[in-house]
Amino acid sequence: MNIYLTLARRELAALFLSVTGYIIIAAVTLLIGLGFVVLLTNLGSDPSPVPVTEMFYGTYFFWLIVLVAGPVITMRLFALEKSAGTYETLMTTPVSDLEVVASKFTAALIFYLIMWLPLLACLFVVGHFTNQPGAMDPGTVVGTYLGIFLVGALFLSLGCFASALSRTQMTAAIISFVLGMSLFALGFLAERIPVTAQWQTSVVSYFGLFGQMRDFARGVVDTRAVIFYTSLTLVFLFLTLRVVESRRWK
Repeated sequence: MNIYLTLARRELAALFLSVTGYIIIAAVTLLIGLGFVVLLTNLGSDPSPVPVTEMFYGTYFFWLIVLVAGPVITMRLFALEKSAGTYETLMTTPVSDLEVVASKFTAALIFYLIMWLPLLACLFVVGHFTNQPGAMDPGTVVGTYLGIFLVGALFLSLGCFASALSRTQMTAAIISFVLGMSLFALGFLAERIPVTAQWQTSVVSYFGLFGQMRDFARGVVDTRAVIFYTSLTLVFLFLTLRVVESRRWK
């Protein structure tokens, strides 16, 4: 456990001590702010019949952050170590492959959650200075952040897998973005296809990212969605572990 925590602190410090980390946070803060400016401009002085969190989720800004931030955060986790020549040194130290993968993923996830903190400030401003009811409703806020956590964990696990496969950060970012866009496309397809009894439709419906996130933004927690995101995240982390383990035998 001590080794895992030490590695996680090392990775988290690398994110916060680099210019890239602060550029990511600044860019996300800007996109969140722009999203709320667009929402308030469209609403005007009229109260909204749906929670503000749900309206923000429905903007392109939310999914742009998820799709782009994941590859940018995770591209350096393994690829940078390989290009810098420190990966072999790390893997020859008395640490297990599981500790390496878990610590890198944990650091990326913590940074990702910190990156979303400006959303709380925007919700507070909207609730305090407008007549939008329930902007800071505990149920919708907790549900939204749970959805952000689960979606982020899945996309970060994709990024970890891509970074473990690559030797350059750019290649890792491209692979991660393509995987994320494929998942996003499945979610878009799940929203468009009609509901039928065929097994193909049932399988695609599990990838309904938009409907699942919409429920979270309303404060509704569906255990099926939680299990789906958790399971798929663990699958890609397992694949990442297998890739890392394979390098010991090369």
